[in-house]
Amino acid sequence: MRLLVSAGPTREFVDPVRFLSNRSTGKMGYAVARAAVEAGHEVVLVSGPVSLEPPPGLAAFVPVVSARDMLAALRRALAAADALVMTAAVADFRPARVSRRKIHKGAMPDSIRLVPNPDILATLARRKGRRVFIGFAAETERAVAGAARKLRAKGLDLVVANDVTLPGAGFGVDTNIVTFVRPDGTAEALPILPKLDVARRIVAEAEALLARRAR
Repeated sequence: MRLLVSAGPTREFVDPVRFLSNRSTGKMGYAVARAAVEAGHEVVLVSGPVSLEPPPGLAAFVPVVSARDMLAALRRALAAADALVMTAAVADFRPARVSRRKIHKGAMPDSIRLVPNPDILATLARRKGRRVFIGFAAETERAVAGAARKLRAKGLDLVVANDVTLPGAGFGVDTNIVTFVRPDGTAEALPILPKLDVARRIVAEAEALLARRAR
């Protein structure tokens, strides 16, 4: 399997020293990449800015910064991929204007106008074809319902839902608590597991989905 994985946050700059971002550390996406390499697959990892070393054995590692950078990198890599696992926490908005110089305290406006970033999964869905697309839904309430909406809206094959408010789940920890939400309406809740074990389950799901497509 040729697997394309996105990981980490994106950064949307206000000026050369300030940016909008989120709490993603990339641990889940890097675990997926590692699990796929361990399973013998060819893996391309597209990563936002994180403090992790890429797992050994990758076919390619592509560092990016902004949401638009990530979209461009994934577009380039998708043609050679059998499956995409989109674990990255992409910023939904970016500043409408980016100052070329640092905005000093007294000159900072009371508000910063934001504009939407491209929806990466919705954009790539036009090129999905027979590829497997797996998304993530990090929520703070009704995680399964949010994941089901995302699955339908973007034509995904699986959404991995997690409530980031739960102890042992979400950002910056080595475990996760997730539910696999599928197009047939089923939702499989997993117990708290190390992120690498969750990643192995995700890779197995991608393998099974591709195997069914090949019949």
